[in-house]
Amino acid sequence: MPVYNPPLRDMQFVMHEVLNVSADFQSMPQHAEMDADTINAVLEEAGKFASQVIFPLNISGDTEGCTLDKTTHEVKTPAGFKEAYKTYTDGGWSALSCDPEYGGQGLPLVVNQCLYEMMNSANQAWTMYPGLSHGAYAALHEHGTPEQKALYLPKLVSGEWTGTMCLTEPHCGTDLGLMRTKAEPQADGTYKITGNKIFISAGEHDMAANIVHLVLARLPDAPPGIKGISLFVVPKFLASADGTLGARNGIYCGGLEHKMGIHGNATAQIVIDGAIGTLVGQPHKGMQAMFVMMNAARLGVGNQSLGLTEVAYQNALAYAKDRIQMRSLSGAKAKDKPADPIIVHPDVRKMLLTAKAYAEGGRALAMFSSVLLEKVHHHPDEKVRKDSDEMLSLLTPIVKAFLTDNGYQAATMCQQVFGGHGYIKEWGMEQFVRDARINMIYEGTNTIQSLDLLGRKVLGNNGATLKKFGKLVTALVMEEGVNEKMAEFINPLAVLGEQITKFTMEIGFKGLQNPDEVGAAAVDYLRVAGHLVFGYFWARMAQVSLQKIAEGSTDPFYTAKLQTARFYFAKLFPETATLMRTARAGSKVLMDTDAALA
Repeated sequence: MPVYNPPLRDMQFVMHEVLNVSADFQSMPQHAEMDADTINAVLEEAGKFASQVIFPLNISGDTEGCTLDKTTHEVKTPAGFKEAYKTYTDGGWSALSCDPEYGGQGLPLVVNQCLYEMMNSANQAWTMYPGLSHGAYAALHEHGTPEQKALYLPKLVSGEWTGTMCLTEPHCGTDLGLMRTKAEPQADGTYKITGNKIFISAGEHDMAANIVHLVLARLPDAPPGIKGISLFVVPKFLASADGTLGARNGIYCGGLEHKMGIHGNATAQIVIDGAIGTLVGQPHKGMQAMFVMMNAARLGVGNQSLGLTEVAYQNALAYAKDRIQMRSLSGAKAKDKPADPIIVHPDVRKMLLTAKAYAEGGRALAMFSSVLLEKVHHHPDEKVRKDSDEMLSLLTPIVKAFLTDNGYQAATMCQQVFGGHGYIKEWGMEQFVRDARINMIYEGTNTIQSLDLLGRKVLGNNGATLKKFGKLVTALVMEEGVNEKMAEFINPLAVLGEQITKFTMEIGFKGLQNPDEVGAAAVDYLRVAGHLVFGYFWARMAQVSLQKIAEGSTDPFYTAKLQTARFYFAKLFPETATLMRTARAGSKVLMDTDAALA
């Protein structure tokens, strides 16, 4: 059976020693009194919930899956899921970082980020039920009418009701301009909505009394394409202003998808048959409101793979220390045993360290992003809010795509550590691999994220935001450039920081001549950018560790952090050289291939 131990020490290291989040909180009135001890205490309890309540349900939930009653259209979740959800809401976890005006606890978003990392490690399929509610909450909080906020937000915050986002249709995925769902205005100001949606995570279940669907649809006078989309809130049960549930609405589950992983989550085919909904935001401006939820979901999906990377690593490490197989190439290490533990073998260590480096680098990026989001919403300085929003916009596709690519690679490597046992269900590793695979696909495939990063976030403003991140890199290089102990971390980071400017300009120029050049380079470009970001955070983590050791600390945590940093820069960071070379190979070898693809 797999195991999971919440990585509280590493979370505390990133939060308090690397990012120094308390300094940021002091500039925001809502969090000025927030201290490290309070955060640590909350996360300790969060770790207990994740490891003791929902982690034991992960394998059983995957085995049992969800069951649809086609007569009633009701879905039964796996045994224990509903009870775990009640424990979650009773503990106030659904309200952790929500607005106190609607019953939230108002804690910083980085605390919620850590809670969700741990819950994703413990049970991604279960975590998706409350996770989607946060996106619905965010969209309605920013764009809902006063009436919508008063009705829905307290219920979403308390967890009494959950939320979904209904975008995808059978004939279109990311290209929402092709969407066909219709919304007909009614005399009372509501709308009757008709259409079909697919791949709706947590679209139907028995864990909460009501489900608040956010649905994209077209009004009768809608212009074609993406500019003609409106957003509606469509509850499973209609409700009066005081939250009392009324009649069943015309929105229901017509089927459950049979899928590779996340079996414990109800991925629903949603039939909308004259359902009553209310407009969110302005007519034909639905994407503006939905992007709040979509961006939250993209950050959340990156966090899903971060969680899976961590739990896969923990189990592979424990197995590698225990499993004996052959002797070390450099001579027997466990002379009292017939063979050595497989952790002595170089390639096993490479796989373990890859997962560790990607987990810890991803954690730093995810926390940094959550602090940026906090500043966007709560910092009193308008310039700080704007700069933070711009930086977060740049980093969001990297969080989504780089962390999920890395997560799948790490989960596969950790499965490989187990050898044949990794292919067997009872060890849990094959489930981590299956669950990790969806994260590269949904909420905009990783290729879509790459096109968004290169085409819109970088070339769209002539690299201005990328240069702002580059200033962070330059500042660190200037600070530590003469420190010989930091050279192995700073030098490769400085070189890539210089190279990416030329690399970006080259692709941009070629793209002006042929737009396919951008499409051909985008995926490679995102991984280069991802390593630049990871390299920056790994250098900062190494910097702090060296400082602590110089101050006399004998905590092996800092030694371990330095060793992982050295591995990352020596074995993973150099991937950027290959990626830049393949990106520069251009589009011709892809597009001039009609005979090959005939």
